[in-house]
Amino acid sequence: MKLPLFPLQSVFYPGETIPLHIFEDRYKQLINDCRKEALTFGIPVYINNAISYGTEVQLVEVVNTYKTGEMDVVCVARQVFKVLSFKKQMEGKPYAGGEVEFLEMENDADESLREEVLQKVEALYDIMDVPFTKTSPKQFNSYSLAHKMGLSFQQEYELLLMTKETDRLNFIKSHLEATTNILIEVNRTKDVIEMNGHFKNFDPLNFQDFKI
Repeated sequence: MKLPLFPLQSVFYPGETIPLHIFEDRYKQLINDCRKEALTFGIPVYINNAISYGTEVQLVEVVNTYKTGEMDVVCVARQVFKVLSFKKQMEGKPYAGGEVEFLEMENDADESLREEVLQKVEALYDIMDVPFTKTSPKQFNSYSLAHKMGLSFQQEYELLLMTKETDRLNFIKSHLEATTNILIEVNRTKDVIEMNGHFKNFDPLNFQDFKI
């Protein structure tokens, strides 16, 4: 399938709402074409000096249009794709485009795994003293909190490429466990440092207990 392409150094997941500020002339044209022709376009992830995968997005609303022609728009992410070919300009257009192939996604995760991941997210937020809004395991999926658990850009990209929900949730679970353990250790170290800054009463050791 051919799609207009708007490469960015960002990862977007299916179902995610995406606010974009459009200022380049070629992408102003893209947004105008989307409005007129109900086109979707792709946002390939620019990573490691290449574009290989990305997410198809659909324009939902043009929120603001400025005198300069710049726009604030809201899009929603739809499907993950693999880039098969890339051209700096689509035929007769100023913006890039290319052939893409959509990935087949498998929603194979059971509720117990979703529940376990949710509990680990809540535990992490609790350690960080950040408010957490409880979500039903039935409504929860790997994408819904992917940007809110401290994944690196590389990790977010790795998650995007996974086609099975079970794999994505297990990936997130491992990250949450590692991050939580690090934060627990950091907090313990902080407590020790603070404690050692205070005067303390030490009980003298009983020399009679020593053996030489």
